Amino acid sequence: MHIYSPEQKVEHPLYKQHRVEVFMKRDDMIHPFISGNKWRKLKYNLQKAQQENKKVVVTFGGAWSNHLLATACAGATFNLKTIGFVRGEEVRNPVLDMCRLFGMKLLFVSREEYKDKDALFYQLENKDDNFLINEGGSGLEATWGCKELISELKQEYDHIFCAAGTGTTAAGIAIGINDHKWKTLLHVVPVLKNGEFILDEIKKFNASTDQTILHLDYHFGGYAKTKPDLLAFVQEFVASTAIMIEPTYTGKVAYALHDLIKKGYFTENSRILFIHTGGLTGLLGHLDKFKKG
Repeated sequence: MHIYSPEQKVEHPLYKQHRVEVFMKRDDMIHPFISGNKWRKLKYNLQKAQQENKKVVVTFGGAWSNHLLATACAGATFNLKTIGFVRGEEVRNPVLDMCRLFGMKLLFVSREEYKDKDALFYQLENKDDNFLINEGGSGLEATWGCKELISELKQEYDHIFCAAGTGTTAAGIAIGINDHKWKTLLHVVPVLKNGEFILDEIKKFNASTDQTILHLDYHFGGYAKTKPDLLAFVQEFVASTAIMIEPTYTGKVAYALHDLIKKGYFTENSRILFIHTGGLTGLLGHLDKFKKG
């Protein structure tokens, strides 16, 4: 299946000032709902579900989960029923309402119950019809889809930046870089506190981490947490580039990239690729935090 995800050169005064070139891999353009790395993570999972003649895809996520929405839309697209276990008390919001529109059955469970996802999965009826996809789409099949991103690139880069929640996307990209025998450095920005574990997660998928650098200081308090500096940066970036990013994933990576450029981290004429992993519906949970101007 052909996807549309161009490499776009991004213009920003900071890049000219420090004489670096920044490009963006626009995975956010792949699909409005099966967006970015979610499309890549689901691709081979859904193929496997169809090969095994499964009728129901079961997965997990929080109340603002891009993964739940992507899975709901993918299920409707490929004629598969979907069930989403949602962490926490029952709520209504635009993301969950869209999941319902795509036909997903939502089951709200306590945070304690949510910790044992296998138990939740096995309590469902018609077990033989059900196909499990991990929270965030993480897993081996997901790395296969993420690896393909490197094969799509029109040029080699000195540096590639991506966000990390589970490490699956980073693992796929690292495998792709290694397969192409590139010297590219992969810069991974964990979006949650204590993100050192991401390196171990990458290694679990037999991905080399020799060319991987973790930047651990850009989580802004933890997963889905924000601070005024981050929100102000996101507003400035969107206004100056016309590229929409959000504070949970892409905003933190862009902030890290800009901060490192300001600190003179890169040599002149470095060619840098920023992976836009999509997930823009995540903005809906943060819009009230932005300054109204």
